[in-house]
Amino acid sequence: MASMFNTLNIGYSGLNAAQVGINTTGHNISNAEVEGYTRQRVVTAAATPLQTASGNVGNGTSVEDISRIFDNFVFDKYRVVSADKEYSDYERQKLEELSTYFPDIDGVGIKNDLAEYYNMWQTFADNPENDAIKVALGQQAETLTQHIQDTQEQVFGLQQEVNEQIAMDINEVNDLASQLADLNKAIEVAEAGGGYSASDLRDQRNLIEKDLARLIGAEVTVGQIETNIQLDSSSNISSGSYTLSVNGFNIVDGATYHPLRVNNENNEYGFYSISYERQDGVLIPMEEKISSGRIGAELDLRGGTLDSTSGMPEDGIVQKIVNDLDAFAKGLIESTNNLYAQGGTTAMQSQAVKIAEDTPLVNSGLNINTGSFDIVVYDIDGNEVSRRAINIDNGTTLKGDDNSIKAQIEAENVDDNSDNNANNDIDDFLLFNYQSSADGDMLLELQINQEKLTEGYTFAIEDNLENGDFASGTNFAGAFGLGGFFEGDSARNISLNKEFRDNPTKINAGYTNNSGDNRVALDMIQQQFESYDFQVGKEVYNTTIYGMYDISATDVGIATNAAISRNETVTAQYNATEMEYFSISKVDIDEEMTNLIKYQTSYGAAAKVITTIDQMMQTLLGIKQ
Repeated sequence: MASMFNTLNIGYSGLNAAQVGINTTGHNISNAEVEGYTRQRVVTAAATPLQTASGNVGNGTSVEDISRIFDNFVFDKYRVVSADKEYSDYERQKLEELSTYFPDIDGVGIKNDLAEYYNMWQTFADNPENDAIKVALGQQAETLTQHIQDTQEQVFGLQQEVNEQIAMDINEVNDLASQLADLNKAIEVAEAGGGYSASDLRDQRNLIEKDLARLIGAEVTVGQIETNIQLDSSSNISSGSYTLSVNGFNIVDGATYHPLRVNNENNEYGFYSISYERQDGVLIPMEEKISSGRIGAELDLRGGTLDSTSGMPEDGIVQKIVNDLDAFAKGLIESTNNLYAQGGTTAMQSQAVKIAEDTPLVNSGLNINTGSFDIVVYDIDGNEVSRRAINIDNGTTLKGDDNSIKAQIEAENVDDNSDNNANNDIDDFLLFNYQSSADGDMLLELQINQEKLTEGYTFAIEDNLENGDFASGTNFAGAFGLGGFFEGDSARNISLNKEFRDNPTKINAGYTNNSGDNRVALDMIQQQFESYDFQVGKEVYNTTIYGMYDISATDVGIATNAAISRNETVTAQYNATEMEYFSISKVDIDEEMTNLIKYQTSYGAAAKVITTIDQMMQTLLGIKQ
């Protein structure tokens, strides 16, 4: 039966509901600028009525829940586009930095240095005896090689920076995944028995989910999503099983998580590999599984797949530029040395190589083609005294059978001059030696024997060109570095030969020491117009040396412009999705101020009910007196 005290309780329930509403509104206002916070609303319902003879009598209100206004579907879109935005932002930032290493405009950059280098060869060809010009040529060659080295070091440094960022971000993923597992456990405890929603804990979980999506493109799967339309038409809640995965690999499974591992112990260059650790301890490579978020961008820039032999990435935008510059430098080194080997000298020593003496040269990994080259011997006056063609076919080795380079050079039954004189052939002048160096690498040495050396003889290597193009020869001298104008085999170690760095006046302009001989210098001038094959990974570019450098710079420009365009598109999508998400879940101060007024009015009205009951009780007590 309804009573005055029951009416008093009704007033109290109204005060309580208004108080909870004010507390919740204040909570919203105080957290309005907290990242990840979702606005909350008080869910109230009429209390169970009292059944009387006159019918059901209202029994006030009860606070059913304090729920978040949150849409899982919109948040999922927001999380996915956040991963895309983080990927795009990082990619754009690093590629814009990379593009600054190629300032080939307004007479600045490697291309300008290359042009000045060839201009110096032209000047040298016009004045082959001028030592001052030799010094200037040596300085320009050093400027060019140093600029190539510096640019490659900058590119490689950027790649290493991205590589270190991968390790830091994977560690951050593991830390966040651990926190997420703990939050799942806390949410399960807080919501056990169907009690109130752990709204603030769920906010923290969503924030971590978004961070993990931004880092690694993580996806969330929950047991079920139920609408919460009585609170808001856009609101729904998730419940049941919970997993957070990366391309099918569960990083978090309820209250447990599976860490990712990074390791670079066996990599010469320090590149990290990423592995997923299963419950049985087995590590599964993950680099090719991660394609989104910042780590996805980092792997696409650095290169995801690491070569098991060299340790270098097999793919990646930055690695492509590293490979482009290496191909450019290697082509410049080999083609220059192959031409410079035509100048007479007393000894040639190769760069360090790692091929067995019985390995066919065309299958050795060196850039050697089938065909032939001539070994030419000059006397002290620059007269040609002997010439022998050395043939290279698919089976030619350095040492071994009669088809080897050594056997062809040392063959005694060959009359090179067709003069029936057995004492003026190539085998009478030249010594062949292929042996291990102090550090274990192999070196090829060709030199004039001691007897002929004292008589002033020199020798040279001239490629026999099939069609007149410089690239149509064997490239034997260039591949081994026998010409010796440049040292190194890549953009990171290209340099002018130490002998010429120490004394540039030793640079030769001609095939011989004869006054006015400028044939080597003329060949160097022509080199800039010749096309060569440049191997970049599985791609082969047939272009000039200028053209190969242009490919490197163009690849950077194309990648950067594409990244900028993608970033602008993704940013527009992100802003639109963020606005949609904020319109549902973010705190609106104006709306909360309106709610404060509403709850304040409600509180005053409920208080009026209590004061009315108080007056009624005073009247009853007055009647008794």
